[in-house]
Amino acid sequence: MPTPQANETAALSFDPAAVSHLLAPELTTTEQPDWAIRTRGLSKTYAAIGPAPAKQALKGVDIDIPAGSFFGLLGPNGAGKSTFINILAGLVNKTAGEAKIWGWDIDRNPRNARASIGVVPQELNIDAFFTPREAVEFQAGLFGVPRGERLTEAILDAVHLGDKADAYARSLSGGMRRRLLVAKALVHRPPVLVLDEPTAGVDIELRHQLWTTIKALNTAGVTILLTTHYLEEAEELCDRIAVINHGEVAACDTTEALLARLDRKDLTLVVEEDIAEVPAELARWNAQLHPYRRLTLHYPPSQTTIGEVLAAVQAAGLTIHDLTTHESDLEDAFLALVRQDRG
Repeated sequence: MPTPQANETAALSFDPAAVSHLLAPELTTTEQPDWAIRTRGLSKTYAAIGPAPAKQALKGVDIDIPAGSFFGLLGPNGAGKSTFINILAGLVNKTAGEAKIWGWDIDRNPRNARASIGVVPQELNIDAFFTPREAVEFQAGLFGVPRGERLTEAILDAVHLGDKADAYARSLSGGMRRRLLVAKALVHRPPVLVLDEPTAGVDIELRHQLWTTIKALNTAGVTILLTTHYLEEAEELCDRIAVINHGEVAACDTTEALLARLDRKDLTLVVEEDIAEVPAELARWNAQLHPYRRLTLHYPPSQTTIGEVLAAVQAAGLTIHDLTTHESDLEDAFLALVRQDRG
């Protein structure tokens, strides 16, 4: 008898065309809103409980998420990300402001708004005694999807769980359970899919398999809103990113623009000569001397070319034995924004 992990050892191949029939009808037409999600002045204050004072979790959040985008929502623990998602999902009532999902106001058109969004939670909220087929059918029933319109088999096949449709959920591996959560979120064919820390506790191979599924859905037209603490994931996957800190938007821009804000590049050299101090020619780049003839220089690529730096190294009478460069990544940008906000 094969183990639960047996069909996960091979990499999943996923054709976006294979999920086209799972998409919301509005995704197959040209009539789509400009914004999948749009909030204005969104605020939430949790009431005081006992001696604990009231807490303002969101403070006038304005965010625009373009339709069809892969959008990252980042922030430290307690920044307000979960509150933001729970308001969109209808699990938390906002205190002030407005929010629209696929053009539907969550107050004036709550049913349409909630029908436009699917949420993949961080927690594995799966009944251990349900099979994947039963879990998906039950979820479809909760959303009022008529039996004749349900796409249970197609959804399970799309997330590569068709051959496990009748196995108890408790027998599924961690990666399969994560994909089952995605399947449950797709039962009502929402144009917007929210993933809250979907790869928390998932190993590298299963993480890549999950992203194969999600990227195919995004390529097919589904808007993805992702929260994650794996910043390398966000940098690779997301075309736009918002950083929330202390309930406020610290930044919201394209991934490329956020990275460009730092305007910093590090150059590490190993030189042939023994040196006791940083040469004067290199001091303007905040050069640092390390053991074993290593020098690290930091320069802004928008103002300085690497050719200028190397020319200065040569002018200092140094011979380069080896060199490496490091460009700022999303983690650097994230830390800079959070620390700036603290200041």
